[in-house]
Amino acid sequence: MDILTAKNIQAGYNRGLVIDQLAVNFKTGKVTSLIGPNGCGKSTLLKSLARILPQAKGEIFLKERPIQEYANKELAKQMTMLAQNSEGNLGITVEDLVSYGRFPYQKPFQGLTKADQEKIDWALEVTDIVYIKERPLADLSGGQRQRAWIAMALAQDTEVLLLDEPTTFLDPAHQLEVLDLLQSINRDSGKTIIMSIHDMNLASRFSDEILGMKAGKILVQGTPEEVLTPKWFRTLFEIEAEIVKDPHSMRPLLLSYDLLSKGGAGDEK
Repeated sequence: MDILTAKNIQAGYNRGLVIDQLAVNFKTGKVTSLIGPNGCGKSTLLKSLARILPQAKGEIFLKERPIQEYANKELAKQMTMLAQNSEGNLGITVEDLVSYGRFPYQKPFQGLTKADQEKIDWALEVTDIVYIKERPLADLSGGQRQRAWIAMALAQDTEVLLLDEPTTFLDPAHQLEVLDLLQSINRDSGKTIIMSIHDMNLASRFSDEILGMKAGKILVQGTPEEVLTPKWFRTLFEIEAEIVKDPHSMRPLLLSYDLLSKGGAGDEK
């Protein structure tokens, strides 16, 4: 079953359209990664799905219901979006930031409930930032700050998580920790995760499906084995890629690559 569907949407900014006549379905309970060159429309698509950026044309459906019909708090209980380069008020503490994820559940003039605090404590724990929960964001490293924002998104406890470059600013160890966490949440809770990502090997390892985008269009959608091929690397990134099978995950592994002009025609697999 599809949990999120876009039908022929157009979206962009003052400079013009970024995505045009784009149609896509996202399967319930799957991890889907968006890949493609910079400027191809990954962030624009995520913002459109989250109703942060209204589409100029077309329709988006969440659970077969037009997304425009959801009240703000109602939508925030179903779907959360972690934008790229989130900043906000750097003077607040980590725990205060994470507590913002509980806003959709609060009634007017009511503070945090016991259930809210349990979700906050869980999000701090699973992102390994309990030890810095009383520190202001301004005092944190880029990686620590990114984990705090991810913890806020997790505390919101939605069925759909949209993440724009969630591993930005993280070192390799913390990249794996965050993606392991997202994969565990997906498997244990059945949450649908849609994220943009630049690292092809991480996309291969942690995704059920991969969407390849270029120039505002989706050119390919399928499993890592179907998308991460020399043919699609040439089409999407204009590089000649050497792909092998990872001996641990048995998924495609990008071993090396070169500019297409230097790599020759190669095979067509």
